[in-house]
Parts: sequence; structure tokens; C-alpha cells
Amino acid sequence: MAYLLLEYLGGNAHVEQLSVHPSHARQGLGSELLDVAEELARGEGAEWLTLTTFRDVPWNAPYYRRLGFEELDSNELDDGLRAILECEALVGLTRWPRIAMRRRVN
Repeated sequence: MAYLLLEYLGGNAHVEQLSVHPSHARQGLGSELLDVAEELARGEGAEWLTLTTFRDVPWNAPYYRRLGFEELDSNELDDGLRAILECEALVGLTRWPRIAMRRRVN
């Protein structure tokens, strides 16, 4: 139905993967999972919830923007996010533009 993989990276909580089965899409499951991830991050003292995603795919970056995530410029990337983007490039994910995003943990 839906899942979220969360890891801690450089003191922040990083969403490694968020996936909702198409038969359960548009029911708020993704945003609920992100809220739970934020609660966990808050409990660990993280300042940011981060992720990497496709910039132009409608259910990727535009979706995360609607949920309060902001795109990071290359000069705002920490070593961990930079390494993730480099690894994604090595496996071919940069065929389409990828970005890193973050949302402040409240």
C-alpha cells in the first residue's frame, strides 16, 4: 500500500524512499508518512527532513513543494546530499534532472 524509508544523514532525517501503490494514490498516505517521518526526526533532534527527487515529474518535486519542501541550490548541499546525488548519477538516475529538497522539522 505505502512505505517510507528514513535514514539519518549529517544530523538530518533523509527520506530515502517514499512509495504509494497506485491503487492507494491521492488518499493522503504519502503526506501522512512524511508527517510521521518528521515526528521521528523531531525526536532525534534533526533540523531538516531532506530528500532527492526528479525535478520535473509531477508526483515528485511539485508534490513535495506542495508539502512545504524547498529546492536546494548546489551551494546549499551538505556532503551527505552531494554524495547521494553523485551515487544516483552513477546508476543512471540523472537521465532526468534530479534535485535535493528539504523541509524544516517543526
